[in-house]
Amino acid sequence: MSVSLETRDLTIRFGGHVAVDRVSCVFRPGELTAIVGPNGAGKTTYFNLISGQLRASAGQVLLDGVDITPESAPLRARRGLGRAFQLTNLFPNLTVAENVRLAVQAARGVHYDMLRPWALRRDLIQRADEILGEVALESKRAHSAAVLSHGDQRKLEVALMIALEPRVFMFDEPTAGMSVDEAPIVLDLIARLKKDASKIIMLVEHKMDVVRSLADRIIVLTNGACVADGDPATVIASPVVQEAYLGIAPKEKAAS
Repeated sequence: MSVSLETRDLTIRFGGHVAVDRVSCVFRPGELTAIVGPNGAGKTTYFNLISGQLRASAGQVLLDGVDITPESAPLRARRGLGRAFQLTNLFPNLTVAENVRLAVQAARGVHYDMLRPWALRRDLIQRADEILGEVALESKRAHSAAVLSHGDQRKLEVALMIALEPRVFMFDEPTAGMSVDEAPIVLDLIARLKKDASKIIMLVEHKMDVVRSLADRIIVLTNGACVADGDPATVIASPVVQEAYLGIAPKEKAAS
């Protein structure tokens, strides 16, 4: 079943500062939307408002037409909003494999059964192993999540989110802190996820090469407001984006 996600005049104020200013957007299934903008533009804050880490000062977040603005982050997660960083080190002292297996278990609504040890649940273990293979963590399945490198922790975040089978995938700079060798693994995963036409994928990213390679649509935030929304070629070429995001003033662009 397809899902619709919408923000209507979504706003948050911190004292006299408006961090997100009346942003209205509709996110569609089968479309990867990249949210870009200069530092301090409000991108991650906008993500936090959608996923429930922050409460809006005004406006609404709607999922399938239902106003979920008053709901907590855990409630929104249960509705199918998946936010990678929420899951970081869910159980830091458990192994990588146990972390992913528990996420698979949660997605399937499986509860602890004294009469059936986890070692006998081959279906859960097999699915966890499949996901570990997708994120290239199978060789570290027995490692404690707490001792993973930063790059491997980011891959584990993605693994946990995949295991939870959300309807909306929200990636906040998924390759941040990753090495040149590690980043393509996560980017390839996101590219595969976007092939599922029933899912909504949202990506906050600074790297324009990543945005160009993955995005079907780009939204540009500046000073908390949405200043551009459209297909990548049109948005990247627009004067407001050249100036606000790329730092190219209109007269400089004309002279070049």
